[in-house]
Amino acid sequence: MQLQTIDWAIIGGYFIITILIGLWASKKAGTSSADFFLSGRNMPWWLLGISMVATTFSADTPNLVTDIVRKNGVSGNWVWWAFLLTGMLTVFLYAKLWRRSGVMTDLEFYELRYSGKPAAFLRVFRAVYLGVLFNVVVMATVCLAAIKIGGVMFDLPAYQTLGIACVVTVLYSATGGLRGILFTDFFQFILAMIGTVLAAVYILDLPEIGGLSNLLDQEVIKDKMAFIPQDENMFLTLFLLPICVQWWASYYPGAEPGGGGYIAQRMLAAKDEKNAVTATFVFNIMHYALRPWPWILIAFASIIIFPDHASLAEKFPNIDIEIINDDLAYPAMLTFLPAGLLGVILASLFAGFMSTISSHLNWGSSYIVNDVYHRFVNPNASQSKLVLLGRVSTALMMILGALLALTLKSAESAFQLIIMLGAGTGLIYILRWFWWRINAYTEIAAMVCSFIIALYFHLVYTGATPEEAAYLPGHYKLLINIGITTIVWLIVTFATRPTDNDRLVSFYNKIFPYAPGWSSVIDKNNLDVKSEPFGSKLLAIVLGTVLVYGSLFGVGYLIYGQVTYAVISLVAAMLSGVVLAKIWNKVG
Repeated sequence: MQLQTIDWAIIGGYFIITILIGLWASKKAGTSSADFFLSGRNMPWWLLGISMVATTFSADTPNLVTDIVRKNGVSGNWVWWAFLLTGMLTVFLYAKLWRRSGVMTDLEFYELRYSGKPAAFLRVFRAVYLGVLFNVVVMATVCLAAIKIGGVMFDLPAYQTLGIACVVTVLYSATGGLRGILFTDFFQFILAMIGTVLAAVYILDLPEIGGLSNLLDQEVIKDKMAFIPQDENMFLTLFLLPICVQWWASYYPGAEPGGGGYIAQRMLAAKDEKNAVTATFVFNIMHYALRPWPWILIAFASIIIFPDHASLAEKFPNIDIEIINDDLAYPAMLTFLPAGLLGVILASLFAGFMSTISSHLNWGSSYIVNDVYHRFVNPNASQSKLVLLGRVSTALMMILGALLALTLKSAESAFQLIIMLGAGTGLIYILRWFWWRINAYTEIAAMVCSFIIALYFHLVYTGATPEEAAYLPGHYKLLINIGITTIVWLIVTFATRPTDNDRLVSFYNKIFPYAPGWSSVIDKNNLDVKSEPFGSKLLAIVLGTVLVYGSLFGVGYLIYGQVTYAVISLVAAMLSGVVLAKIWNKVG
């Protein structure tokens, strides 16, 4: 593509502002590891909430949604819409508990909750498993999107795209720490939303599309519009499995059951428990209800203009045929944008890429520094040395993520791999706050079992042949992994010694987890029971879920022109919001 001067000016201005924010934050970030990784624990809810949603607004997210819609229609999005349920659990049950823990990272939680060498081993194992291996896989999926965008929009080879994007991201991430990331996230999210909405509006008015009404009247689009899958098999795999099993059974970054990862990092950086709860609630509203429809409409339009892979390959002959999949259709549609708007949307794509990568770099680096080096290698390390190590590890992880990205092919396949790697572990992260009997061996067994099964299905029983695919579809593999992993960790839990009594008592007195699952510890040690409005919290979870889904589908029905359903959905959302506001002080 030939970018005009105004496009380059917008992109250049974006990079300058981003780097300046990182440099502004660098002086404060360099004072201590707490400032570098948690921004001094004094951040407000609005900044943290927008940072959470900006981090999940990565360059690969619109590509993934496009991939899903083109293959399975709007209803295919339940593979990630279902994670709203765990999001609401995090808001009303776990956000306050995380902030109350006072840990530096969510991995430090392990030695607060469990005891002895198993707890220490689990902490360092998770630091390497999540902070390096798992984290690098997630960053690689984002880098894959950057490769496809760079190839489509700039005709750049993969290594050049990654070189440009990664250097700038590392520069402000390593200098400004979490404070710099939070403020750049705020700027990047606003830019990304503006760019996405403007792009959708322009693309709908293309002569080939003929406006929204004409687009939705196309038979090929009508087949993709349903919110709930109409086919019996798709109903099972695309709706029932995610909404009944996947959301609580699988670990996925940004939607961890019980909270965790960079979401926990933001909650730990909040001023207080109230700000942690509100930030997480804002994140879930924006993530699920605010963002998806511009991407979905662009995906619909792409079906008209690029109906198959062959049309994409013909349009972009210089792109490696192996990475031409349905997710390429999103950047392909952006090539129709005019000068000026093209610069805005490209800057917004850079923003999506950088906000996600920077958060993963800072989060992963916090594990390496706090949970490996400072805990086990050099407990007496100076704050300046810890900050330096944080900056070095940031750069190294970026290199690993970029190299792995060169081996990936599509956004959806990467998403499915991540889901499989965490299958069967999610229930532990929910129960460990509620049930005293969960111990360090429980988590170790679950992670090892899930990882081995996922690798077997990914590398050995791949489903690449028609016989394998027919005998064992992907959703069966997920259920098998969840079932075996759950049985294994339950057996290990009861077969191993529980956490030391003293550690259980200190955890309970610090966190005050919900009492029923801790009755044995409470009775044995004659502990005080701190009453929590558990029933109100469950009501809040239901109301929050109705509020978000009602808003999401209400907007969708308005776009479809189905006014009656839109009114019903939006009224349900509004009433849920009113009741939730009345009980907020009790639950939030």
